Amino acid sequence: MKKLLTILVLFVAPFVSVQAQQVPQLGNVLNRNITSLNGDWHYIIDVQEEGYYDYRMKPMSWGFFRNAKPQRPEDLIEYDFDKAETMPIPSDWNTRDERLFFYEGTVWFMRRFQVDNAKKKADGRRTLLYFGAVNYDAQVYVNGRHAGHHIGGFTPFNFDVTDLLQDGENVVILKVDNKRHADDVPTQIFDWWNYGGITRDVLLVEVSPTYIENYSLQLLSLEGRRVGFSVKLNKAEAGHKIALRIPELKVKKELTTLTDGTASIYMKAKPKLWSPDNPKLYKVEIEMDGETLTDEIGFRTIETRGKQILLNGEPIFLKGISIHEEKPYGGGRANCTEDAHTLLSWAKELGCNFVRLAHYPHNEYAVREAERMGILVWSEIPVYWTISWSNPDTYKNAEAQLHDMIARDHNRANVIIWSIANETPHSPERDDFLGKLATYARSQDSTRLISMAMEVTGAANYHNKLQDNMNKYVDVVSFNQYIGWYRDVNDAPKMTWEIPYDKPVIISEFGGGAKAGLHGEKNQRWTEEFQENLYIQNTAMLDKIEGLAGTTPWILKDFRSPRRVLTDIQNYYNRKGLFSDEGQKKKAFYVLKKWYEGK
Repeated sequence: MKKLLTILVLFVAPFVSVQAQQVPQLGNVLNRNITSLNGDWHYIIDVQEEGYYDYRMKPMSWGFFRNAKPQRPEDLIEYDFDKAETMPIPSDWNTRDERLFFYEGTVWFMRRFQVDNAKKKADGRRTLLYFGAVNYDAQVYVNGRHAGHHIGGFTPFNFDVTDLLQDGENVVILKVDNKRHADDVPTQIFDWWNYGGITRDVLLVEVSPTYIENYSLQLLSLEGRRVGFSVKLNKAEAGHKIALRIPELKVKKELTTLTDGTASIYMKAKPKLWSPDNPKLYKVEIEMDGETLTDEIGFRTIETRGKQILLNGEPIFLKGISIHEEKPYGGGRANCTEDAHTLLSWAKELGCNFVRLAHYPHNEYAVREAERMGILVWSEIPVYWTISWSNPDTYKNAEAQLHDMIARDHNRANVIIWSIANETPHSPERDDFLGKLATYARSQDSTRLISMAMEVTGAANYHNKLQDNMNKYVDVVSFNQYIGWYRDVNDAPKMTWEIPYDKPVIISEFGGGAKAGLHGEKNQRWTEEFQENLYIQNTAMLDKIEGLAGTTPWILKDFRSPRRVLTDIQNYYNRKGLFSDEGQKKKAFYVLKKWYEGK
């Protein structure tokens, strides 16, 4: 049986800029002392990046980030944020401005806000500027000075901007660039919409000079209900007293930090176990220096035994569906609890106890809402298709996104799988890249399962054999297959599958497209009947796979993709959803629902 190991404290070395400091990601930011900067932001479209580069393509010291105003009638300044249009933040610019629907490039954003900074500094308080996500390349300025730079479109980041703030009115400006590049993560081509903008919350977070940066609270063992708690401060300081309280469990513990600013303890407790049938969460209080940080945490174990996945020591079949982070009705980036609740409610109606949040870390609201609703989660980083496997900077980018995904969500009981890739072509360079990612993931969190969506290779006629060198790194063997869509659906009854590994199997994708409301014969592509028959044939075929432990068909809802150009059918939507982009159920929905009812 796979052993559940102890938790390792999460840490990333800080990056120091000239005037401000990027500090390691705050854990549990939503329950801290926060002020929202969400709302209307002014924006300027900068197609040729004239607000950043001069005509020689050299970065300027007098770019748009200075928010300059004419001081004399003859002064020449060719931009004005205060006269520019506004856009609600968080959102994506593609669906907020029809001029930007296909746009990939730079847009500047500006917001004014008030701060009593003198009092905060006098009290020794610090202020962090936190972004839930910005896609993709963000340069951040506060009052005309550079606060920091972040790359990656789906993970949080924060800067200590205390020394950049002033009393009264302040200005934050972002240069946001979503252009695609071959060395990025994701790479230059991907099958979803490249939504640009400040797509998640913007927050000011008030903290003490020494504060709890992150912590981990996990059930480590069913035997004796062994619970592990670890905490890390933002500074390497010894002697800080930390109190852990779980009132419902009558847990009261006190820890003292060591010289490296960490503390840990192991204890016995008897919590009711979190599960899809009983998503029990306990109020947790963590106090230091008179300040209390609260959370709601569930306790469960996840492990494998042979070809079984065990939740709380019992086999479970993962009845799943894949989901993109798009709003339930129409396109646009989903960005709130209401969006998440609607999408997850559709998954529950389908009979799901599990979702694959593809192909990147989704909003924290989505993960927490799934936890409250009793839905297990596969969380993934966008190492998708053909990454620049030999580029050290590309690896650093992927590892940073993996770290930040784990750092944010490692206390969520419903997250059971960290996924490191999707449909990557085999090569020694790829194996080395992904092998390092898998090893790194385990170093950050050894209490969850590792997987990735593989491709079936070596198919001979109707025999499919999974052969992937990554088998030795993953706990769960997962792969995508599209019998009936990229191969004749009539082949499904003839198919045999060979997975030569003593590990559980998840079919991480299968499915096919249909336009909601289009009807015809079952052999007529794009009709609901075609998709319905595809699901009938595929579910019958999948029942024959030895060790099948779950599926996450592709996909819950139609989603936007620039690769899907068929007029009157796709119209820039991937139509493989069981729901349309307007929330209509297709006939295949009922096939999968019935199949899951029998599991």
